[in-house]
Amino acid sequence: MDVVLLSRIQFAMTVGFHFLFPPISIGLAWLIVIAEWLGWRKKDAVFEKIGKFFGKILALTFAVGVATGIVMEFQFGTNWAQYSKFVGDIFGAPLAAEGVFAFFLESGFLGLYLFGRNRVSKGIHWFAIFMVAVGSTISAFWILVAGSWMQTPAGYIIRNGRAELTSFWDAVFNPSTVIRFFHVIDAALITGAFIMAGISAYYLLKSKHIDISQKAMKLAVIFGLVVSLLELFPFGHESGREVAKEQPAKFAAIQGLYTTQNGAPLAVFAFPTMPPPQLKAKIEIPGLLSWLAFGDANATVKGINEFPQNDLPPLFITFVSYHNMVALGMLFILLTVLGTVQLYRKKIWESKKLLRIFTWAIPFPLIACQLGWISAEVGRQPWIVYNVFRTKDAVSSSVSSGDLIFSIILFALIYLLLGSIYIFLLIKEIKHGPEALNEKEVLS
Repeated sequence: MDVVLLSRIQFAMTVGFHFLFPPISIGLAWLIVIAEWLGWRKKDAVFEKIGKFFGKILALTFAVGVATGIVMEFQFGTNWAQYSKFVGDIFGAPLAAEGVFAFFLESGFLGLYLFGRNRVSKGIHWFAIFMVAVGSTISAFWILVAGSWMQTPAGYIIRNGRAELTSFWDAVFNPSTVIRFFHVIDAALITGAFIMAGISAYYLLKSKHIDISQKAMKLAVIFGLVVSLLELFPFGHESGREVAKEQPAKFAAIQGLYTTQNGAPLAVFAFPTMPPPQLKAKIEIPGLLSWLAFGDANATVKGINEFPQNDLPPLFITFVSYHNMVALGMLFILLTVLGTVQLYRKKIWESKKLLRIFTWAIPFPLIACQLGWISAEVGRQPWIVYNVFRTKDAVSSSVSSGDLIFSIILFALIYLLLGSIYIFLLIKEIKHGPEALNEKEVLS
């Protein structure tokens, strides 16, 4: 089999599995920051119990995320040696910064948060979880710097067949870094909100931990509504505008725009087929794509017919992954709006159907994160560094297809085991539930 394809499959599997855990860690960390703040400042024991319970889930998720992240970084040297040789002068800096400035900050304060309750002051204890959230966010920033540079490279020159850094600032704040950072972090916040809401809904359906579940549900739904709306606008909108400007071939692929058009329509729904590339059963809104991309309903948007065939990404997967991500994003807004309305009406606790939907929806933000990553990274193909270095030229020459097949099978088995253990421990923790309020805490 093709070494390039096998290397891509292995890396996609490794990154895809790892990417399940950072959104949970980031999203839960910031929600726990809010819960612990309310518990501290309002002297509310219920919010303290919320923080303590979801802190255990955060710790479990963080541990698995670290283990899977280490494997991911080693693959740059084992499977992508030519890539590492080409961009090592640039790519190594953000990865090192992530480890030095973020990982140790996050892990150190997580220990203080988990084991410092009732051993340090409430202010210091809250500061510990705050720094965990800050550390996880900084960690994501540096990883996104590396990924964004591959999408929109800047601050470099090519010398002696290698990319050499000329401006650290330009490389870090390349054209896509900031908007991608906010887009991804907000997706993580949505993930945390739906996990907290889904678990709380499960308890409410079982009539367990009522006081704790009601306050956690209220926090998660209102927080989820805010971050879901922000993901639509401005973060999702601006991310699309950035892609249209900097990566027009990717933009045409994810939007299913196969011919250049003035007043290009937005495909709300369609089924892409090829050859030749075409959309079937399509539902379109005239002029909306041009307006979203360039602020002008009559603007010209380039179609894939404008680009060489060998510079185009896989059309089906980019279109389908992107549109399903958007569909899930709209679902998150709908659910949190319904939840907020029912909270206002004080009827959410009796809304069994809505509570069940929130429980079933726990994995949906993780699926949306995976789909967003697929559309971004597959949409960049055939380039590993956009318009600079092709993926087929980046693989290690010493790794055979047999080595890759063996390692793919081995990784799959390890990740299956690791994922099963994580789910087992997660379910066990959920079934155990948060600590019950004692008589003194109930009266307070």
